[in-house]
Amino acid sequence: MKKDQIEKLVSDFPLVKKLINLEELSWFNPNITNIAEALHHIPLNENDVRDASDRLTRFAPYLMKAFPATIPNKGIIESEIEEIQEMKEELMTHYDTKINGKLFIKKDCHLPISGSIKARGGIYEVLKHAEDLAIKEGLITVSDDYEKFISPEFKAFFAGYKIAVGSTGNLGLSIGIMGSKLGFDVSVHMSADARQWKKDRLRSHGVTVVEYESDYGVAVEQGREKSKDDPKCFFIDDENSLNLFLGYSVAGESLKKQFSDQGIIVDQAHPLFVYLPCGVGGGPGGVAFGLKLAFGDDIHCIFAEPTHSPCMLLGVHTGLHDNISVQDIGIDNITAADGLAVGRASGFVGRAMERMLGGYFTIADEEMYKLLGIMNDCQKIKLEPSALAGVKGPIHVENNKDYLKRMDFSPEKMRNATHLVWATGGGMVPEKEMKQYLQASQLR
Repeated sequence: MKKDQIEKLVSDFPLVKKLINLEELSWFNPNITNIAEALHHIPLNENDVRDASDRLTRFAPYLMKAFPATIPNKGIIESEIEEIQEMKEELMTHYDTKINGKLFIKKDCHLPISGSIKARGGIYEVLKHAEDLAIKEGLITVSDDYEKFISPEFKAFFAGYKIAVGSTGNLGLSIGIMGSKLGFDVSVHMSADARQWKKDRLRSHGVTVVEYESDYGVAVEQGREKSKDDPKCFFIDDENSLNLFLGYSVAGESLKKQFSDQGIIVDQAHPLFVYLPCGVGGGPGGVAFGLKLAFGDDIHCIFAEPTHSPCMLLGVHTGLHDNISVQDIGIDNITAADGLAVGRASGFVGRAMERMLGGYFTIADEEMYKLLGIMNDCQKIKLEPSALAGVKGPIHVENNKDYLKRMDFSPEKMRNATHLVWATGGGMVPEKEMKQYLQASQLR
């Protein structure tokens, strides 16, 4: 963008100036509407989510055979929730703000197979592609036992096909590990900010890693370009894939059951706030969609982004969506939260979810590191920096009196509220790398 264009943008949207200055801020969506109205603007519904859930159930016998870590949950890729009262108390002290209600963490950081939220969407899309190919070839029907997918016959069949994806790390891990286990020839195009251990882990699974000195957007574009002329290659598009989105959305009904089992009430008098770290938007967008279908208007989803990579907030707030990047306004898109280092948001997710999301906020790398250390000290939960992005969410909610008033969140309702921080990754971080994270947290 030229200087005069940026000045015009700032004049029209003063919040953009704060983004340019890398300030931590929150913006609560004045255009949010009810779920019934919002669904008119998205090409998916509860039947699509149910179909995705049924597909994952069909694959459960195979996953138990291929990945024994999934056996405790009967082949379903799911994580637990845990109340983090000690963390809540530390947050209130650290930010001098009272947090009403209870604080929980959703431990997608410890999902089986690939140890991050990307295990939901990435693995689902690979499984759906494998199912589509196998059905077309006549190797299986939906009424068969999907344990057959582990056989040498299936592996030899999939070896004739390729899968490619562009990634900052975690999506590549989920697709690479799952794809190679099935037998696919997998290539992961990784941006400069991807961690070396993630590249090494992929290569140990026989995945081809293509490295770039540029950011996520370039890795995706190059992966897409190199795949388009190969009819045997399936490119998984994190920016626009409906199947990735649906893989994440299954989390909604699962969380509803977990809450029910633990006696956690969610209704108008007991609001639920969920804080989701956001990169390009596919993961948090899909999860938020599933949550809205499961809990309706009683759930309030809020996205968290690094101050150096606020692409979704920038796109939605200005209405420009994927027609603007953080680099256009002079932000460098360099952050310790590698999974969130995205300069241009998914236009599909931004447009589909803009009427469903309660708000957005940004967080500095220094704060993520501080919170990483506090979470380890208080709860003995080890996370990678990007997974801490949502932790400050309850502070922003409690401090925004205009938002509380507009949404009719009375003091009584807030005392009954549940806050859920979605921890997106960290379970597979090598011990040496985690030690460095913890050391860095002590220096902030």
